[in-house]
Amino acid sequence: MNDKVTYLQMIQSIISRMASNSFLLKGWTVTLVSALFALAAKDSNHIYFVLAYFPTIMLWVLDGYFLSQERLFRSLYNHARISTDAVEFSLDTRDFKNKWNGWASSFLSRTLIIFYGPIIIAILILTLGFK
Repeated sequence: MNDKVTYLQMIQSIISRMASNSFLLKGWTVTLVSALFALAAKDSNHIYFVLAYFPTIMLWVLDGYFLSQERLFRSLYNHARISTDAVEFSLDTRDFKNKWNGWASSFLSRTLIIFYGPIIIAILILTLGFK
């Protein structure tokens, strides 16, 4: 039983690290986009608005990857939690890949769209409205 608890704690620490990485990416997105907006306002140059797309999209892609990994490890955790087999301490998540925890599904998840969508829309509005 102690092995199972240790194994579950190990998986939980990986899940927590993925969630922490996702949180940091969101912070970096807001910071970088805000800095590019400030540069655009300071220099009166709309190219900074266009440049804001790059970090936003790249960090969105990376955030989708971390979310898909987090979902895979949550599936592994649930499997290990209910399993009666001997603990092998395997972190192989290949058996848990499906449509729900794939990268594309994670990239287009409701939570990421709610965060990154308005940023993309704001960049678009500012790019089109900048004179």
